[in-house]
Amino acid sequence: MAERDYYEVLGVARDASDADLKKSYRRLAMKYHPDRNPDDETAIEKFKEAKEAFEILKDPQKRATYDQFGHAGVNQQAGGGGFGGADVNDIFGDVFGDIFGGGRGRGGPRVYRGDDLQYNLEIGLEEAVAGTTTEIKLPASVACEPCDGSGAKRGTSPSSCPTCKGVGQVRMQQGFFSVQQTCPACRGKGKVITDPCPKCRGHGRTNKEKKLSVKIPAGVDTGDKIRLSGEGEASDSGGPPGDLYVAIQVKPHDIFSRDNADLLCTVPINFATATVGGELEVPTLDGRVKLKIPAGTQTEKVFRLRSKGVKPVRGGPVGDLLCKVRVETPVNLSSEQRELLMKFHETISGDNAQKHSPQAHSWLGGVKKFFDDLRS
Repeated sequence: MAERDYYEVLGVARDASDADLKKSYRRLAMKYHPDRNPDDETAIEKFKEAKEAFEILKDPQKRATYDQFGHAGVNQQAGGGGFGGADVNDIFGDVFGDIFGGGRGRGGPRVYRGDDLQYNLEIGLEEAVAGTTTEIKLPASVACEPCDGSGAKRGTSPSSCPTCKGVGQVRMQQGFFSVQQTCPACRGKGKVITDPCPKCRGHGRTNKEKKLSVKIPAGVDTGDKIRLSGEGEASDSGGPPGDLYVAIQVKPHDIFSRDNADLLCTVPINFATATVGGELEVPTLDGRVKLKIPAGTQTEKVFRLRSKGVKPVRGGPVGDLLCKVRVETPVNLSSEQRELLMKFHETISGDNAQKHSPQAHSWLGGVKKFFDDLRS
């Protein structure tokens, strides 16, 4: 294969940082690794080419020599074949060892953190706005008490895995190079249990219901999550437990709805109040307040009550309460009421329509013009 510029091989600029070199090499190595491209000679060559370029450019001294003399200055150092006599696992190390079983396992088997869990908690709007403390119950996987999480029967202990010799990794030879993988016998733990604990049957964990007190901060909303550190799934490899995330779901309210920091409500008023004005009592989460309705109020009119909304959990000013008025048409009228209403209607109709019902008069004028245009 013709020698290509190492910077071109990795697809980086000549002033690329070490982090850029590593990132580019990782991408190419994952793409062209022989395990992912079996029997593809072109991919193997590209893999070797990328490895050779990275080995030279990651070393400051070799890189300086290459920048000054090109391939002639580093061919002897590169070993001609691209691997320089090194073990492929030593080359990859922390670059992309996680592709093949989570790393090299130097110094012993890998220890993994337990899984994170999520608990969906439904609360009322009042609790979400004011904050509260509540108790939740959930099934949990915890370390087995009789065996203290080891999985081995009391008085015994796990023994070293004979397949991987306690390392948790095994070396697999594939052609001209080798790759380390998670040991299939112990699944990376480095230990095997010959006499399992009768309670957990060798798993090292048991299921039990646990109770937790959760503090809900004021101002939370649907979609917010509260993290309880260390309250997640127990680790099965001796690592720390995961975390528990309490996901908040606010229940619909009979009166209020929420829009970020603002509260919204619909206030029905009767025809007479909307016409001549008046004063209403409206609810807030702090109690009742007076709302003044001016004469001639139309339906869908919105009144804003300042600072009667929600204090956001992440900070910021308190929201407002927005009261939208809905004028209610009278129903179930008596004969007397109907007669009075008809007399009233006569007084605001005809020549007085524009004065008393400007919106209706304007709309009727628009309708008349529309039909006139159609006929013309």
